[in-house]
Amino acid sequence: MEIIRRCARVLFFDLQVSVVPNIEILREAGVPNAKIASFLSKEKHDFNPVSLKFVIAFQTVSSMSKSTWEKKVEVYKKWGCSEDEILVAFEKYPWCMMASEHKIMRVMEFFVNKMGWDSSFLARRPILIGHSLEKRIVPRCAVYQVLLSKGLIKNINFNLTNMLKKPEKWFLKKACQLS
Repeated sequence: MEIIRRCARVLFFDLQVSVVPNIEILREAGVPNAKIASFLSKEKHDFNPVSLKFVIAFQTVSSMSKSTWEKKVEVYKKWGCSEDEILVAFEKYPWCMMASEHKIMRVMEFFVNKMGWDSSFLARRPILIGHSLEKRIVPRCAVYQVLLSKGLIKNINFNLTNMLKKPEKWFLKKACQLS
């Protein structure tokens, strides 16, 4: 719906003209056919080649050269992510490949080295790559660590990932409730 609100002409797209070339772009970027098929099948129920996620995925791949894509894949691999994990992360959150190599390095370094997370854990939560390190991730992780060290987080269902994903208003309310 979002894409239709932004650009109603998508209703008149010819799939052969608009989708097939985009699939070729994914193939040229090195995305295996099985992963393309998987992505398309996940969109199947409301298969809409112009759904926002679908469009973002194609836009992401088509906006960068094959060498840029490969460099970003190599950055994730340096942190221990497998190629399959990287492609699954891309399927979940295409924006994770829009981040610069430098941003990916900094976010992975923070979560793996400072927070002690496994890189595959982060690959399963690629939305975290999209958040600002300085404005959201570091400050919220610092609050989390303080609350944890003071024994204020006792609920085993408390989830740092949710704490990082939720809007500022929710985060402040939750942090105040815990302190």
